[in-house]
Amino acid sequence: MSDTTLLNTIFNDARTHRFFSDKPVEDALLEQLYDLMKNPPSASNTCPMRLTFVKSAEAKEKLMGAIGEGNRPKAATAPVIAIVAHDMKFYEHLDSLAPHLDKANFEAQSEEALQRQSNNNAWLQGGYLILAARALGLDCGPMSGFNAAKANELFYEGTSWRASFLLSLGYGTGDNIRPRAPRLAFDTACRIL
Repeated sequence: MSDTTLLNTIFNDARTHRFFSDKPVEDALLEQLYDLMKNPPSASNTCPMRLTFVKSAEAKEKLMGAIGEGNRPKAATAPVIAIVAHDMKFYEHLDSLAPHLDKANFEAQSEEALQRQSNNNAWLQGGYLILAARALGLDCGPMSGFNAAKANELFYEGTSWRASFLLSLGYGTGDNIRPRAPRLAFDTACRIL
């Protein structure tokens, strides 16, 4: 089954947007976005990704203190900046998400092991977040150019959530989009054994 328009929307024609129009992103659309992206996989259905949708002027100004100088002008135009985070205590929800797993095994793991498990899976889920956003008509600008420790201090102090990356969401203006860079050919990037 193939819908060329959908495939082009989420893969072939989609681009990383740097600047956004002032058209607002409604809360209902953010709820729809989460409901759509929550179903793809994470390891054993642990679902460690957590999202903070930063929309208000006050919250955006606070977040700017953690964003790298070169990314601030771009991020400032986004109607929403999602802090894509991972929950270091994701195992607290295993009774409902993955009752086949022993929560005590996760509780006993080192902070480094929990960090690796939760962060890796948050990035996996974050990829689906981008695809879902594009499918719903939103443009995206993912960013790793920020101070995660500062974001954690500003938004997650006293919690088990930790920032993984930022994702600007809105309706792109098309300004300053670079030509698509080359990608590796199948024979270079893949093996069939």
